[in-house]
Amino acid sequence: MKLFVWLTLAFVAGAAGSWLLLQAPADGESADQPALAAAGQDERRVIYYRHPHSPRITSDKPIKDEMGMDYIPIYADADEAGGSDLRIAPEVVQNLGVRTATAKTATVTPTIEAFAVAAYDERLLAHVHVRAEGWVERLAVRSLGERVRRDDLLFEWYSPQLVNAQEEYLRAAGIGRPGVRQVALDRLSALGLAATTIETLTASGRPLQTIPVYAPADGVVTQIGVRDGMYITPAVDLLTLADLSSAWVYVDLFEHQAPLVTVGQPATLTLASYPNEPLQGSVEFLEPQLDPQTRTVRARLRFDNPDERIKPNMYGRAQIMLSPRQDVLLIPRQALIRSGDEQRVILAREGGRFAVAFVESGPEFGDEVEIISGLSDGDTVVVSAQFLLDSESSLRAAFTRMEPLAEEGHEAQEEQGAAGVLAVWSSGTYHGPGNKEGTISLSHEPITEFGWPAMKMDLPLAPDVSVGELAPDTAISFQLERLDDITYRILAVQPQPGGEQQ
Repeated sequence: MKLFVWLTLAFVAGAAGSWLLLQAPADGESADQPALAAAGQDERRVIYYRHPHSPRITSDKPIKDEMGMDYIPIYADADEAGGSDLRIAPEVVQNLGVRTATAKTATVTPTIEAFAVAAYDERLLAHVHVRAEGWVERLAVRSLGERVRRDDLLFEWYSPQLVNAQEEYLRAAGIGRPGVRQVALDRLSALGLAATTIETLTASGRPLQTIPVYAPADGVVTQIGVRDGMYITPAVDLLTLADLSSAWVYVDLFEHQAPLVTVGQPATLTLASYPNEPLQGSVEFLEPQLDPQTRTVRARLRFDNPDERIKPNMYGRAQIMLSPRQDVLLIPRQALIRSGDEQRVILAREGGRFAVAFVESGPEFGDEVEIISGLSDGDTVVVSAQFLLDSESSLRAAFTRMEPLAEEGHEAQEEQGAAGVLAVWSSGTYHGPGNKEGTISLSHEPITEFGWPAMKMDLPLAPDVSVGELAPDTAISFQLERLDDITYRILAVQPQPGGEQQ
């Protein structure tokens, strides 16, 4: 029996020694390590909780919102970042689909693309007039769009003045005095008689009663101002011919584009009928004034048009090739946030931190935009996180939406009214349904918590709130909840004792 007792005591002592040995700290470990670990866990101290959808609403306790969602914890280390910097948990970055890009310098050959309208090359338009009065005897060109060649007959006409000038020429030619004959010949030329017509006159020796008028250039007829038998004068624009071998194309440039365009820069024109065959041309002219209606500057491009693909009044897309630029700092266009007079980007920094950088942007080059100041080569910017735009007027509020979500399992400790001034009770008079569905009309006493004076207004009811059989003009007490600075709703309505109607 004694032997059994001694064996039992030895076994217990050995087990205790082994346990103590296993609990001893390993080499290099501090006995205070548990305390340090506890300190590490306490390092991220929660300073307050905020509403999941309205960052301005906060609470000092972990409660739930009106939809049953947990308020989001805001940690001390995030708040101590200062300014608009904020740390984002990796799981939130992944869930929100935050993507980034690197600002980089590059040599670019920028282009300006603009809507284009084709027109006649006005330098190749030919207007046909006569230099005396008379009547059209026979019109050879009768419809718009007819194609004529140089020296083709356009019409024949009769002019008493030209008949007299021909007679004077024939008399001068018969006298045999070269000087007099030359004066008469010059008069015929000044009146617009063609050289072939004068030769016919000289050969026949008799005045021509009808004078032919020939096309001064190749082209198509774009305007006809006369018909057979019409009386004409030098002031009448009889015909207009257009040479389509060259075409003008007009584009409208925005104010920020106009300084980049100069005469002589190459340009291309793409027509809907030839989408894969851009035509080559150049900038020929920039108008010196700005259109007061469209706030644009018109530029004129010129294109050779030997096969007449470009037809006046056609639409197309023109591209103007600007001079190459070196060391241009570029970021994706979607990374730039424009708000009023401010332009900014969201910088992604080390350690999961994000910050706002105010920048000055330049021209856009396709899907990229130039940054003139505010960024450096190699900076990382956020290119997708549209939630940041929801509160552009409050950058801090925009960033708080990127905080990690609170872990599920928190239980509501108090109603929402416990979190600051979020819900208050007041009294008033119920007047009936409001103008919009889900609202009621009431008059209420001053609500000092929200800075409201006494007034009559329509207020929305929370989804689960009903006034039941409440009669109009009933004195009521109601609980009013503030969701944000401009959004309020009624959480509860009950008649006041003895105040069924007023």
